Amino acid sequence: MEPIIGEMSAPADAVKDGDTASFAVDVIEASREVPVIVDFWAPWCGPCKTLGPAIEKAVKGAGGQVKLVKINVDENQQLAQQLRVQSIPAVFAFKDGQPVDGFVGAQPESQIKSFIERLTGDAGPSPIERALEQGEAALASGDVNVAADIFGQILRADAENARAIAGLCQCLIAAGDHDEARQMLDGLDGKLASDPAIQSVRASLDLAEQSADAGDTAPFRARLEADGNDHEARMELSKALLAAGQREEAVDELLESIRRDRAWNDEAARKQLLTLFEAFGNADELTVSARRRLSSILFS
Repeated sequence: MEPIIGEMSAPADAVKDGDTASFAVDVIEASREVPVIVDFWAPWCGPCKTLGPAIEKAVKGAGGQVKLVKINVDENQQLAQQLRVQSIPAVFAFKDGQPVDGFVGAQPESQIKSFIERLTGDAGPSPIERALEQGEAALASGDVNVAADIFGQILRADAENARAIAGLCQCLIAAGDHDEARQMLDGLDGKLASDPAIQSVRASLDLAEQSADAGDTAPFRARLEADGNDHEARMELSKALLAAGQREEAVDELLESIRRDRAWNDEAARKQLLTLFEAFGNADELTVSARRRLSSILFS
């Protein structure tokens, strides 16, 4: 398909090195068009080596909604003194020619993102965020190939975007490429591996692999008609229902197993239900309602 997120790429001048001579043009004047972040750093500053790349990544991901000017304090001491820079890294945000926000010291990516969001205000979602929404909508409607293409475009611009990785893995799961999805997930580490979106798709993959050979529901229903306390049959029925796309019915069977004997097989039904919650996502309506029903059963 044709690229749909070409505007996601940051302008060529989104990130640049600045100095005292160019400050008026690169920062003051430029901030009348879009917010400009100024990062005061030095080659010998350890935290600067962490913060600098993180800010660059966030600015480029904003797709032109904000710019970054990097200033070496060793080479521009007078400018640093004028802005009362006492320690580095020191970050200032300019808007309409005036400083409006800032912080000192290294910050986590989440704080940097929030900092940029405060600056962009009502500029709306970034191109990457819009693309993520498009990809997730395509996946939800069953357009797996379209979704995969969108997530692939995002990852070419931001290789560590957890939502895009999770979305692409969901596409692989939907296509039955479980091994490739597992390989992709197993190759992640650090914060990316523990991201909630990655954890959710990992749970989805576990469920998909379980359900791959779940078979028809009829044999398990027959066993339950003969013995309502056949918890193994109820677990297998839940897996088969999930494989058939009957999420609510799959949840119902697990809740019924817990209601009848919550301790069966080391609380296997409850653990399976928690895996479903993780795969569905905490905000999913079925997760919310099922959690309430689970609490009612456990604490009755």
